[in-house]
Amino acid sequence: MVEHEAEDDEFVAMRAVFGALKGLPDDEARMRVLSYAASRLGLATGVPSAKIMQAVPTELTDDGEAEAISVAARPPTKFATFAELFDAAHPKSNADKALVVGYWLQVCQGAENFSGLAANTELKHLGEAVPNITNAIDGLKNQKPALALQLKKSGKSQQARKSYKVTVAGVKAVEAMIHG
Repeated sequence: MVEHEAEDDEFVAMRAVFGALKGLPDDEARMRVLSYAASRLGLATGVPSAKIMQAVPTELTDDGEAEAISVAARPPTKFATFAELFDAAHPKSNADKALVVGYWLQVCQGAENFSGLAANTELKHLGEAVPNITNAIDGLKNQKPALALQLKKSGKSQQARKSYKVTVAGVKAVEAMIHG
């Protein structure tokens, strides 16, 4: 019975959030509200998993029931390819390139985090490889507020694989680059 009550509470919360977000003028406003709420609650930001998104109510029927449809396939941004995002953002420095590719992998592709290898691989496909992606990402980590965070390092050597995450400030910075 407790599990059923929790599901009901979640449905009520989803319905309230949906109702509040539905009245906002555009997707950017909705994302700002969601990012703020997640930040205040100390939740990890990023694209929700497909499993969660499949149950998010997107329309209310006349009798007040939620109609759930899968929005996991809907792209979170207007960019279908990394090349389009890169062109729109016009990153100048290696750190900016690392930030834009991190945004692509994490926000647009829905990754929980990304590696330097994955980031530089995407950049190589565009002919924009960064000579030392770790140094570029370290530059993002050292800014105040930090635009990226190192989540973990696997291995003991300096060349060990590292996992990174773009911060809310990093997401805003990329969006500022896009909107010029």
